[in-house]
Amino acid sequence: MAKSDDRSGIWIVDDDRGVRFVLAEALRDAGLEVREFEDAAGMRKALGEATPALVITDVRMPGEGGLALLDALRAQSIGPVIVMSAYTDVATTAAAYRAGAVDYLAKPFDLDQALAAVQRALADVPHMEVAPVTAVPAHALLGESPAMREVFRLIGRVAASDLNVLVTGETGTGKELVARALHEESARHSKPFVALNTAAIPSELLESELFGHEAGAFTGATRRVAGRFEQAEGGTLFLDEIGDMPLILQTRLLRVLAGGEFYRVGGRELIRCNVRIVAATHQDLDARVAAGQFRADLKHRLDVVRIELPPLRQRRSDIPLLAQHFLATAARELKLAPKRFSKAALKAVAQREFPGNVRELENLCRRMAVIAAGTEILPADLGKSTDMQRGDWTDGLRDWAERALERGQADIHTRAREALDRVLMEAALAANEGHRQHAATALGVGRNTLTRKLGASRERRK
Repeated sequence: MAKSDDRSGIWIVDDDRGVRFVLAEALRDAGLEVREFEDAAGMRKALGEATPALVITDVRMPGEGGLALLDALRAQSIGPVIVMSAYTDVATTAAAYRAGAVDYLAKPFDLDQALAAVQRALADVPHMEVAPVTAVPAHALLGESPAMREVFRLIGRVAASDLNVLVTGETGTGKELVARALHEESARHSKPFVALNTAAIPSELLESELFGHEAGAFTGATRRVAGRFEQAEGGTLFLDEIGDMPLILQTRLLRVLAGGEFYRVGGRELIRCNVRIVAATHQDLDARVAAGQFRADLKHRLDVVRIELPPLRQRRSDIPLLAQHFLATAARELKLAPKRFSKAALKAVAQREFPGNVRELENLCRRMAVIAAGTEILPADLGKSTDMQRGDWTDGLRDWAERALERGQADIHTRAREALDRVLMEAALAANEGHRQHAATALGVGRNTLTRKLGASRERRK
């Protein structure tokens, strides 16, 4: 690699001597001149005698922090600047990019990754006018795993743009949280964020929900109603479960995305809109396109930038952090005394399977906040949920069956199957907030099957 330019090489600002040493040696081995500073004050003094070709700064340091230094360097047209931090979250990442950082390195970083970032930064990155750093809201998105750090990094990069984003991931991974983070970190944050689950609205009503309707447009339409596009004007419209949208409405949505205008149902007034679209799905849109169930041209309009959320099983190291956060949040929201997980209980939670992902973990923590007797949650408090996972629930079933057989009871198999169906359906509906399609998918049955069994169960209870 050639020398960076005729200025004073690369300046590294970090209070961690070990990080400075390792990074500086790697850059020197690549043929670059490097200067090291343990704080922002030392670097500021050096600016009187030289100007760096590139600055690499830590975020959290004694005295002046990296984001404040970044803002000051941008004001003096000094840069480019790469930010690095062990505390990678959406707010910090987005703030760094807004303040003009050209890249963000999450500690601990791979040296090859760092060298590649330096090479990109030295390739004469165009200067972009950005707003000064301001206080940003804390997000409910949490995680320190490499997979989540990459999600935060991507959110920080694309939030300030107006590009449409497709968020993918299994049910319960937090796709709406990503959409809200994208909105809150964008220039549209003062405008509305409007969410619509396209799978939760009957297809015959979805068009009106999206585009609004005029009085008299259909039976029961007694007045003009604004749709979600109008409600989100200037802001962000989040379309959840976009893969379930009927084809005829996909065509209408495509026209809006292409032209930025639409008509209300039953209306003649052409309405222009300025809305950023963030869509989400747990389905494979490419497969649905191949099957003729989703328009390829609409997918291309929505899938400009894709953010894929990892399932909880791929970020197990985040479970303790999430569990403690959800437990504290539940106690605060429900106005309960604060509780904490014992080390053994936290270990047991971290070892569990969570097919419902972060949402299932949150539900578990909310239950513990309510039903655990003491201020410290013990493994025993996890109770039947943990036993069910290990398969011990079959021991209870065996005991019940043996007692029923001893008593000569009839229709044991039918009664057991009915009870099993009822418990599974109720649990799946509770985990999916009453959404039948999602509950059916989680159970591996068709929606019609779920609906039929629910109806049969209700009839037997009458």
